Amino acid sequence: MNFYQQELNRIKSICYSNEAQIKTVIRTRKFIEHNFDKELDLNLLSHTQFTSKFHLLRLFKKYYGVTPKQYLIDKRIEKSKQYLKNGMTVTETCFAVGFESPSSFSTLFKSKIGVAPIEFQKKQFSQSNLKLDLQTCTSQF
Repeated sequence: MNFYQQELNRIKSICYSNEAQIKTVIRTRKFIEHNFDKELDLNLLSHTQFTSKFHLLRLFKKYYGVTPKQYLIDKRIEKSKQYLKNGMTVTETCFAVGFESPSSFSTLFKSKIGVAPIEFQKKQFSQSNLKLDLQTCTSQF
């Protein structure tokens, strides 16, 4: 084993000392990614991993730097951007990604992205139309 491999193993043992913990947070993250559109809370997530909710919260924050709730919100916002780009209405998008009300969705979307969902969607459509216009112009020449 060379020096670099030894150093990597040493750092890994310090930072990621417990393989079971790593598996728990990875399974939790995957569960969130596959069920982001459902009502998820810390109780449910901890039950799926057979651990206490406080322990899961600490582990998730330790390994990912955010809480499971923050991760869920980020995942929902990421997916909502895709849905809005594909032409889904704001209300449809809101419920498709698991939010309970369009107003809370719009407020959160604006705080995370900087523009309201409808403005984001309009901007995406105007950019795609501009690209189509440019492609049409260049193909004619």
